[in-house]
Parts: sequence; structure tokens; C-alpha cells
Amino acid sequence: MSVGLIGRKIEMSQVFDDKGEFIPVTIIEAGPCVVVAKKTQEKEGYNSLQLGFKDVVATKINKPVSGHFKKADVKFKRYLREFRIADIDNYQVSQEFKADVFKEGDYLDVCGISKGKGFAGVVKRYHWKGGRDSHGSMFHRAPGSLGQSSEPSRVHKGHGLPGRMGGEKVTTQNLKVVKVDAEQNRLFVDGAVPGRKGGLLIIKKAVKKGN
Repeated sequence: MSVGLIGRKIEMSQVFDDKGEFIPVTIIEAGPCVVVAKKTQEKEGYNSLQLGFKDVVATKINKPVSGHFKKADVKFKRYLREFRIADIDNYQVSQEFKADVFKEGDYLDVCGISKGKGFAGVVKRYHWKGGRDSHGSMFHRAPGSLGQSSEPSRVHKGHGLPGRMGGEKVTTQNLKVVKVDAEQNRLFVDGAVPGRKGGLLIIKKAVKKGN
């Protein structure tokens, strides 16, 4: 377990590597994040760092939250997120982390809220084939038969049906860091990340890669 960052999706772009090959990338504003609180195994039952991201004016937060920031002696932040840390003694309250926490070649897991698509049918939502497109079929994009006959005479749990699509917490794993702009706190990662432009992201080192 290592410290991560809170970030914001800026846009998709492209870069070229040393061989001149085209790489589609997502530009992420990663930090700066400041440690607002430390949670320990003895007091809270687990070790973690609470990080804050993006300054906000005092009128946007209530008194209890205001006191939380004043106790840590840090500026008011719009977003607070926790990161589990194995060795918490190496970090201090008010310590700041920037994009250079990561380096080129690292693999990241990026978590965000996917774009909301509203109400959608099964063809769009689950990529079902649907019926024939020929004239008179009367079965183009409908879900079709849902259950079975006498056995089990019911619809199985989890069966795909029309409904609300998107707007869910999604994690994209093993995204490679192509470039780090430490001055502007920007990461260029190979591929797409969840969510819309400006959406909040949680950035951690990949759990399935040996970083």
C-alpha cells in the first residue's frame, strides 16, 4: 500500500514516443494534495492518510469541517479522500504530495464516476444483438424472452434489463504513465480513464503490477 493522489480529468490528447509512434493519452491534473489527517490502527482500527484537494473558500464549508482543517493547520479543501498506508509513521499532517509521486513507466489504477447515459435499453446497455433488421420483424432492439418454462419458472437474478446506464464508480487498471509534468502537476497516461472532463479521479499505483 502506497500513497495515491486525488486528481481531475482534463482532456484526452496524443503524444509521440522516441520511435515516432502515436500514443493516445489522458491528461490528468494530479494534486497537489495535502495531508489533512492521519488515522491509526490504535485509534480508528486501520492506518490511512486523509488527503485534501482543491482549495475552497470558507463560506462553502460548515463549522465542523472548518474546525477539522484548522486543527491540521491547512487551507480549506473541496475534496477529502482516504488512502490506506502500511507504514504511516513516514508521513506528517500538512505534508504535500504532487504529481512527481509517480514517474514515467509506472502503472496506475484510476477510479472515477462514469458518464451518465440515462435510461437505456439492453442493446446499448449490454451490447445485445437484438432481433433482425428486416422489414416486418417487429423485434429489433427488444430484450426477448426473460425466463424459462416450467423449470425454474422465474427470471434469474442479475438478468440484463433496460435501466439506468452509467454514473457508477469505475476503476480502470494498469494504465501506464507516459509523461509526468511536475511543474503543472499533470500526468499523461496511456489510454482512457472513467468520467467526463473535469471529473474527480482517485489515482493509485496498480495493484496487479509490480511497481
